[in-house]
Amino acid sequence: MRILHVLSANFFAGSVAYAVALAEAHHREGHQVWLASDAAALPTVAGQVQLPISQRKYGQRLRNIRALRELVRRHKIDVVHAHSRAASWVSYFALRGLGVPLVSTVHGRQHLHTSTSLFDIYGQKVIAICENLAQHLREEVKMAPAKIAVVPNGINWEVGIKNEELKIKNEKIGASDLIFNSSFLIPDSLRLAFIGRFNGPKGERAAALIQHVFPSLLREFTQLRVTLIGGELEQLPAAGKAALAELQRQYGERVEVIGFTDDVVSWLRRTDLVIGAGRVAMEALGEGRAVLALGEALYAGPVSPESYPAVAASNFGDILPELRPAAPFDPAPVLADARAFLAQPYRVDPALRARVRADYDLARVARRVLGVYESARMALAVPDFIPVLMYHKIPDQPPATKHQIFVTKENFARHLAYFKGRGLQPLTFQDYQDFARGRRPLAEFPRRPLILTFDDGYLDNYTNLLPLMQQYGYRGVLYLLGDFEVRYNQWDLAEDPGEPRAELMNEAQKRAFVAAGWEIGAHTLTHPRLADLPAAEAAHEMAASKAELERRLGVSVLSFAYPYGSLSPEVKRLAAEAGFTYAVATDSGGMHLEDDRMQIFRINMFPHESAGSLFKKTSSWYRRYYRWKRKQ
Repeated sequence: MRILHVLSANFFAGSVAYAVALAEAHHREGHQVWLASDAAALPTVAGQVQLPISQRKYGQRLRNIRALRELVRRHKIDVVHAHSRAASWVSYFALRGLGVPLVSTVHGRQHLHTSTSLFDIYGQKVIAICENLAQHLREEVKMAPAKIAVVPNGINWEVGIKNEELKIKNEKIGASDLIFNSSFLIPDSLRLAFIGRFNGPKGERAAALIQHVFPSLLREFTQLRVTLIGGELEQLPAAGKAALAELQRQYGERVEVIGFTDDVVSWLRRTDLVIGAGRVAMEALGEGRAVLALGEALYAGPVSPESYPAVAASNFGDILPELRPAAPFDPAPVLADARAFLAQPYRVDPALRARVRADYDLARVARRVLGVYESARMALAVPDFIPVLMYHKIPDQPPATKHQIFVTKENFARHLAYFKGRGLQPLTFQDYQDFARGRRPLAEFPRRPLILTFDDGYLDNYTNLLPLMQQYGYRGVLYLLGDFEVRYNQWDLAEDPGEPRAELMNEAQKRAFVAAGWEIGAHTLTHPRLADLPAAEAAHEMAASKAELERRLGVSVLSFAYPYGSLSPEVKRLAAEAGFTYAVATDSGGMHLEDDRMQIFRINMFPHESAGSLFKKTSSWYRRYYRWKRKQ
């Protein structure tokens, strides 16, 4: 994929680090990446173009628009990713009429301008870096929920490891420099570090800490060193400067002012307690350091396994979900929490450290962002609803069952003849992904697409379904159980012993579908109702089914079908974590496939479909009709 990042980079803010990290990660995966920014040179191997994106005078904006438009055309860009409001604004107008999607990452709360309501300047998809920001976009900016993806900043933990290895090679640390305290080794002095900017709201917080927190701590804990790391010291409010000068006079080298550094990780590893927000807090937790989450929006307190979800939702204190009157900052809780830590130091719980490293892992984040690019690309190129039909059994005769999840061989042949007559072109999710990823040109995407799916892997799928589909030159998606020892519909009989037994295919018969070019999807190991299971059990059912199908059939499993359509937000999250790119539901989901790839609307097919019902269910307006009908 050819990706262009557009950003304001008149100083190296967190949004710039985010864009550079994504550019590097996607470049390593073989994508072609360019950056257009204010900076003459950024630390990346991606192609760079200097443009004064942060300048908002209309004359310069017009020049930026023309330059970006030419850049997109010259390099045949597939997607543009904007990283500030100014970048979104010029990118939106630069892309008008080009058919190239725009993705915007929102790093902070947005001011409500006239242009926000007049133009959809953020593009096809918006990435919110935390849940509070997503809530702000939904409720205050009035952005469509389906447009928003919550994807955090990414951190390349390997860089920190390499930096530390280099540091160890260049420094000799003797055993006498360390003493044993509690359950871990710490230096003979404790270090507390405030890491962040010294301007704006964070500068005011820093000044308050210097005035009201650090003096008491330095006085009470004689082994304590306080380190200030971040922006330019001259930006600190005057009261903070005066208090800092007095602290340095009283405590000398125990008060360190480092200023900006590009090696924060080394300082984190020499620090016991970190006060900070956003990326600082993430990196500190990932290095196993205790964190007091203090951002420009609120003091979120010590980060623990229990508080982590809520604290992470605020980007560790930087973002509130709704606009509130500004309240004076009270440093007393910070003093109390820091005092409690210094009295009994601890390292971060290993499980929390592992979770932070997983949640913010750059490779994982980059994959999710790439998925957003694909989604934006397809939402723009294929704006209509794509019918996804759900079949199960294709028997010779109607079975004696109360469940209407079959279509006889004779009727199914009529379905296929109808699809052929209407010019409908079946494709699989793998086909769709090839278009989304750019492996196939969008000009070849079917004018009237249709996705045919078949659940459970019944024996009659092999004897009746496969020959009929081959007769018409069609392929579909077959959702199979990962447990190959399940050979009949035991889930039906467990709920109702009176249900007829229906045999499932054996491995050789399943392989016949692979040989015929079908896509194989996962349908759990044993066909449970996932929303009723404990999270760990549900996760195992999904992840293990994917792994086993890939191992036994030698295929890549891209999509998943929820048995009974049973899902929840947690189950959807687990499906994504299991590695599925798409997941199909039953009569629930968005208006468009790209509204939510983990809950794709799928249409039930019944034994006695008529020409009228087939027309309705395969029409691009069916999803709107279905939603309207259910609201009546």
